[in-house]
Amino acid sequence: MDLLDIVQNKVEEGLRISPDEALALMASHDLIRLGKIASMRCRAKNGDLAYFIVNRHINHTNICVNRCTFCAFSRDEKDPDAYTMDLSEVIQKAEQGAAEGATEFHIVGGLHPHLTLDYYLDLLSTLRQRFPHIHIQAFTAVEIDYLSRITGLPIGDLLRELKQAGLGSLPGGGAEIFDPRVRQSICPEKITGEKWLEIMEAVHAAGLKSNATMLYGHVEDTRARIDHMSRLRDLQDRTGGFQAFIPLAFHPENTRIPQTGMTTGFDDLKTMAVSRIFLDNFSHIKAFWIMLGEKIAQVSLLFGVDDIDGTVVEEKITHAAGAMTSEALSREALVRMIQKAGKVPVERDTLYREIRRYDKNQELNIKNQNDN
Repeated sequence: MDLLDIVQNKVEEGLRISPDEALALMASHDLIRLGKIASMRCRAKNGDLAYFIVNRHINHTNICVNRCTFCAFSRDEKDPDAYTMDLSEVIQKAEQGAAEGATEFHIVGGLHPHLTLDYYLDLLSTLRQRFPHIHIQAFTAVEIDYLSRITGLPIGDLLRELKQAGLGSLPGGGAEIFDPRVRQSICPEKITGEKWLEIMEAVHAAGLKSNATMLYGHVEDTRARIDHMSRLRDLQDRTGGFQAFIPLAFHPENTRIPQTGMTTGFDDLKTMAVSRIFLDNFSHIKAFWIMLGEKIAQVSLLFGVDDIDGTVVEEKITHAAGAMTSEALSREALVRMIQKAGKVPVERDTLYREIRRYDKNQELNIKNQNDN
């Protein structure tokens, strides 16, 4: 038997593949076979369901003490396009999201040198008071570490305060690539991969769910990608606190990483397929359409992906790095994208509780409602 036969047999039996096998899969050019095997793993977990969420991104500041070479979003305080939203501006964005039917506020920003913990607590508590029905997913592990350092609060105590104020879950950002050599090259100021994992373990211990990301397509190699996923799989074995794994395709425009082009569709699909096969203890693999483009995100639903994220609205971070995608997609567009891939669209909340399941007739009804 060749490698793909061995891996397929393991997936059919619900067994785990090894890091060496995953690394060998990354060298395979049999993309269609990889997609079929990834689809087996995906179908065993989620059937033919494909998820999306109606959410609103709020990037409250782009001022950041870390000026990572891969990041096109961050600014110094004196830069002409630097900004920090006051609470009224955040509420205005949130009100727009609520009017559009959002069930999630997704809030991440830079590491601002002067914002105090009270700013973040007020932001959370005000949003929770004004919009008690909308889940707040906010602050990467990097932001949590920074708040801990500037306040002197241990991570556990900080998380308790944020949770009490209204924090519902954490996004998966800031993971980038855990490999120390690569991390030193692209984000030397950022916390280490070990620290990121340590914080996420504390997040899960605090009763909060999170996602996990991997930024690929810059200066890393496939060994670094598999090492990254291995560390995530090990932590998930211990905590079970990760909901979705999100491979993020690097965008090079306006960054300081030289000689790096965009990822290819082939690499994107392969990375998602291998991640679905390898991360057997993750319930969901998400294709972030903002980074991948709508068409690759749609095709990824046949390569192990079961989530294409959401309506998003006014995403700034990836677009600062040259993303050519829209800053928002309608619920109707997401439903159509999923249905045309032969999957069953499920509108979910942040914790993957089903809000509404769509079929072809419901898509027609949506169009008719829009015409009236």
